[in-house]
Amino acid sequence: MVTYVLVHGGSMSTDGWNRLTNRNTYPPGGKLGGRIWDGTIAMLQEHGHRAYAPTLADEHTHNLTDHIEQICGLIEDRDLKNVLLVGHSYGGMVITGVAARMPKRIRRLVYIDAALPDPGQSLFDQFAEGGVDPLSYAGLEAVSAYVEKLSFDPRKIQRLPKTYVLCTKSEFAVVTQVARRKVARQTGWTYLELPTSHVPMATMRERLYRLMLSFAR
Repeated sequence: MVTYVLVHGGSMSTDGWNRLTNRNTYPPGGKLGGRIWDGTIAMLQEHGHRAYAPTLADEHTHNLTDHIEQICGLIEDRDLKNVLLVGHSYGGMVITGVAARMPKRIRRLVYIDAALPDPGQSLFDQFAEGGVDPLSYAGLEAVSAYVEKLSFDPRKIQRLPKTYVLCTKSEFAVVTQVARRKVARQTGWTYLELPTSHVPMATMRERLYRLMLSFAR
């Protein structure tokens, strides 16, 4: 049995999920938060694994540090060890900060089409690194969580196994291509691609599920 902790990105709307899946799975006008991982959790549990997917505190009233502390608190409160820590989108910022704080509790870091910060970078800095104004994306706002710079010691996570899964049809390719170039310059990474959108848990579930299980081996 492996313990997974799954961290979502900006809270996806139920309308966006329903459009991607062509199903009215959720009532309109809501937010998914950690529920974006519901199918993934059900699959992992069917295979005998433990999985947690908390909803991050509202990014309009909480910052990146708050989110890192929230996930660290979950791991500490439940005394989780050998954790397979997965981040999607903005969640890449969070899992990087968590791993740097408690590397001995982490088994592997997995970035699903996610931000991959250097020390001192914010999520919005990575858009700028890709040559794009993040505010040009509908729905992205300059909230504290997205503009806070992440301070961490990369040596703390250097020896951890890491996987980056790039979604080749992602609408956020400007950020994920920056991440791809960083991965190519470093050792200790496994790099994979999925030919789908930024939200593979909606648009390529079975392929994503197989990958998620493979990380436990």
